[in-house]
Amino acid sequence: MHMQSPPVNSLSLDFLTEFCINVEKLEMDKTCRGLIITSSQPKVFSARLDIMEMYGKSPERCGEFWRAVQEMWLKLYSSDMVTIAAINGSSPAGGCLMSLTCDYRIMADNPRYSIGLNETQLGIVAPFWFKDTMVNTVGHRTTELALELGLLYSPSEALKVGLVDLLVPEDEVLTTATKTMTKWLAIPDHARQITKSMMRKPTIDKLTSKREADIQNFVSFITKDSIQKSLRMYLEMLKKRRG
Repeated sequence: MHMQSPPVNSLSLDFLTEFCINVEKLEMDKTCRGLIITSSQPKVFSARLDIMEMYGKSPERCGEFWRAVQEMWLKLYSSDMVTIAAINGSSPAGGCLMSLTCDYRIMADNPRYSIGLNETQLGIVAPFWFKDTMVNTVGHRTTELALELGLLYSPSEALKVGLVDLLVPEDEVLTTATKTMTKWLAIPDHARQITKSMMRKPTIDKLTSKREADIQNFVSFITKDSIQKSLRMYLEMLKKRRG
């Protein structure tokens, strides 16, 4: 699956809705056993949740958006398919979350690229299920440092802490993902799926049981004047940078 939402594959409500529909179609197609997620945009895998979905929007719209973010995570983290993130560019925030849901992460070995959950740099707090997903991947202490400081890791740093599983030259990301998929598909589906569920079910159940409360927490947080001000400042900084 090639993500193509120019310029940087921001995770907007429309994008997330279309993404979830397509993942569900593949999930229902029993001939599809594996999914490689990559980007058609140069230099970027996915550059965050769409800030315009959180800035100046009504509480109802913010809630709808957050439900779509939850749905993306739930669909991928619980998928019966083998999922591989072929990370061919930078992957901060929401892009990092998407890649963390996958079974395996292969990243382009380009020092200009970065990956991480950097929400605190924008004055936003990563919710508990972002945190849980990262803890399950890299451990408690690394997650604590990463989330509190809003760290973005270079590919080599990400490999060192276990945020990604493999680095390859940029032009080999997709071919390596395809070869890696062959190894995963050699494992009997039922055994792999049950094992995956056993590892991930407690984390999935935690969000499922607190889904509405999580939406309410997000809406009340993101609509605060102080948070809206932080988002406005960040958007202005982006405009200056583009200018």
